Formats: sequence, C-alpha cells, structure tokens
Amino acid sequence: MMHYNFYIFLLFGFYACQYNNISDQEEWIALFNGEDLSDWTIKFANQDLDVNFRNTFRVKDRMIRIAYDAYNTFDDAYAHMYFKKPFSYYKLRFDYRFTGQQVKGGENWNVRNSGIMLHSQSAESNDYGQYFPVSIEIQLLGGLDTGERTTGNVCTPGTALVLNGKLDDRHCINSNSKTYHGDQWVNVEVIVMGGESIAHIIENDTVLKYQFPQIGGGFTNPKLGEKDWTSRGVVQSKDIWIAQSGKILTEGYISLQAESHPIDFKNIELLNLCGCKDPKAKNYKSYFVKADNFKCVY
Repeated sequence: MMHYNFYIFLLFGFYACQYNNISDQEEWIALFNGEDLSDWTIKFANQDLDVNFRNTFRVKDRMIRIAYDAYNTFDDAYAHMYFKKPFSYYKLRFDYRFTGQQVKGGENWNVRNSGIMLHSQSAESNDYGQYFPVSIEIQLLGGLDTGERTTGNVCTPGTALVLNGKLDDRHCINSNSKTYHGDQWVNVEVIVMGGESIAHIIENDTVLKYQFPQIGGGFTNPKLGEKDWTSRGVVQSKDIWIAQSGKILTEGYISLQAESHPIDFKNIELLNLCGCKDPKAKNYKSYFVKADNFKCVY
C-alpha cells in the first residue's frame, strides 16, 4: 500500500509540474499571417476606407512592405493600416528596416521616419482627411549616416502623457536609444499596461518609459489652437476630441504608419496580458496581469 501511495504521489506531482509549465508558457499571437493583409484595415488621408492607394501597403517575402515606387510625389498621402481588434494590456514585438529613398514631396523630417500607433482610434472613426489617428506613436527613426538620431521615441497626435511625474504635452519625446544607420533590421518590443504605463525596448534595451497616456495636449502643437487640428485633417471630430481632454487611454488599435519613406515590417507578434486569472481554469496563464475571467474555460 505504501508503494502504491508513493507512485500516486509521484504521478500527481508529475501532472502538477506539467500543468504549471503549461500555465507559464507564453502564447504569442502573430498579427500578420505572412501571406496577405486580410486582418488589417487601411485608411489614407483623403481616401475612402480600405483603399490601398497606389498599392502602398503590400506583402513580399512574408514581410509587410510600405513602398512608393508607384508615386511621382507624396502629396500628403499619409496612411495607417490597423489590426482588426483592439488590445489593452499586452507586449508587442516586431522588426523593422528602412529601405531606399524617400519619395519626392515628403517632409524633410520624414526621411527614414515611420511608426507604430498604439491605443489608437479605429480606422473607421478617422475623419476623411485626417493625417494621423489620435493615438500614442512609437516613432521609428533611421540614422542619416552622420550624427545621432534615436529611435523608439514617442509622439502624441491628439494625446499627452506623464513623464517623470509631470504631464508632458510635447509632440515628440526622444528615447535614449542608439542610432541605427543603413538598412539594418532593428528589433522593437513594447510593454503596454492599459492606461497605466508603456515601456519601449530597442534591441533588448529599455529606452523610454512613461505613464497615463491620455487625450489632450492639442493635436501636434496646442499653441496653434483650432488650426492645430484642422491643418492635419481633423475637422468633423475636432470638438469631440477636445471635449475629452484628460481622458486616460486604456485600450485601442495598433496601426502601422506610412508617411513617405519606404519601410519593411516582419515578425509582428503580440502577447496578450489580459485573460483568465483563475488557476483552476484550463486557460489560466501565470503571466496575465489583468483579469478577464469571463474568458475562463473549465
């Protein structure tokens, strides 16, 4: 009987360890299937929803490529491509590289300049002529062969944030990253904790942290007043956004930016940190930080 009980104990311990390993195993989601853009929605300024103007967004070699070979001039064709569902607490990781030359007509500050928007409004809610969604932008910059130029910065179209304990409404805030020259791939990870905090990680180095992303601070320059919004195509919804100043952004869409310089993205993956936190559930994960126990499966 003692031997029998001992084996039962060992068997129970084996399955308990196996269960713990499963609960600790991270389940990253591929946001891009490597084949097409079916999970994404495109919105260009001054174009209808889901018009892929001049085939700017395309798929090649399992990458998302933003290209301008069909353009003669940029003509303010600002665009964003939105993943189909919003998220709140998550980790996002991807690789990017700039390629080639900026298309004619792009702003000089947009040379080797792009970004990924977080906590963004939906594609459908953009005004027809809107340049950028109200969001938090992870600004991606490439080196210009000489001098320093950080990447993984933050920009705030229609938003503000708290940095070092103080509300900061500067449109762009630099990280402390290295400069990445040429067409090399750069790895990025972002840790988003709902409306609490966001951290930017470049090549495994944490380069920027801030708290309480929120609506407000003008669109790009509050000193311009109403023109700050209307000059960037936010006309119909301007007053709605202004009335929400100070509202914390707790969730939103993820979108890729196109603003005149060719760029490639690959390995776009997300780890949802919001889910079932009941250890008795089959889909419990030890790394979840935000409970959504309606998703629990028993």
